[in-house]
Amino acid sequence: MPEPLILDGTATAKAIRNEVAERTLTLKGRGVTPGLAAVLAGEDPASVTYVRMKRKACEKAGIHSVAHEFGPDATQEQILRTIQALNADSSIHGILVQHPLPKGLDEYAILSAVSPDKDVDGIGRGSLGDLVKGEAEFVACTPVGMVELLDRYQLPIEGKHAVVIGRSVILGKPLSLLLLNRNATVTICHSRTKNLAEITRQADILCVCIGKPEFITGEMVKPGAVILDAGYNRVTGRTHDVGDCEYDSCAAVASAITPVPGGVGPMTIAMLLSNTVKAAESAVA
Repeated sequence: MPEPLILDGTATAKAIRNEVAERTLTLKGRGVTPGLAAVLAGEDPASVTYVRMKRKACEKAGIHSVAHEFGPDATQEQILRTIQALNADSSIHGILVQHPLPKGLDEYAILSAVSPDKDVDGIGRGSLGDLVKGEAEFVACTPVGMVELLDRYQLPIEGKHAVVIGRSVILGKPLSLLLLNRNATVTICHSRTKNLAEITRQADILCVCIGKPEFITGEMVKPGAVILDAGYNRVTGRTHDVGDCEYDSCAAVASAITPVPGGVGPMTIAMLLSNTVKAAESAVA
């Protein structure tokens, strides 16, 4: 097999951020500054870091950002009141509820309290329902970033057999619907799937989002397949984080593949910024 096409998420995300910055300047010329509010509850280190990264990315793109932070003892009512206030705030165009939320909170009810026209994370009840109908204004940022990578590299989706490993509400399920809405034939696999390798070897597009380091090996991949690896796993003794695919063996048979790091990961925040500006554009249309 020839060397695979490397789907460079870092470079692609940079291009998207530059486009976002230009769109933001256009909006500011009309007297509107896109605004993103993050709601964070608890003390999960990864969540705290992620919100900080998002705020920094917003600043670089010229987007106004604020964070509403609650401790691990936050109540459902406190968070819902904050979301209701943000829904009514015309200076805020996008609302992001950082998940997971602390135990004891009804995460789905909180996510669904976000106004659909501000649900830039695309995982509220309304957004998911619209995605099923193929009419979603906003889609969860990692899945839409994965599809954006395919589009930017002009890799066809229509008529292809896409196999998605993982069925979470924030990744596997919306990704499957996105691909289905683009006329792919989609198979969803998960922890109870039998004969997994037989199914993955049928995939023209193999999307892996299960959080198990190097779970997929080259012998499980159809020669010439496109691989989108959304995994990001820290492994003791390794000098860098690894994906859900064993990179060397998978790259040896794939026609295109996302590296880890530098593949799917950078696309998530880039698409969040894009969704936020899209929401601001819609608000002033």
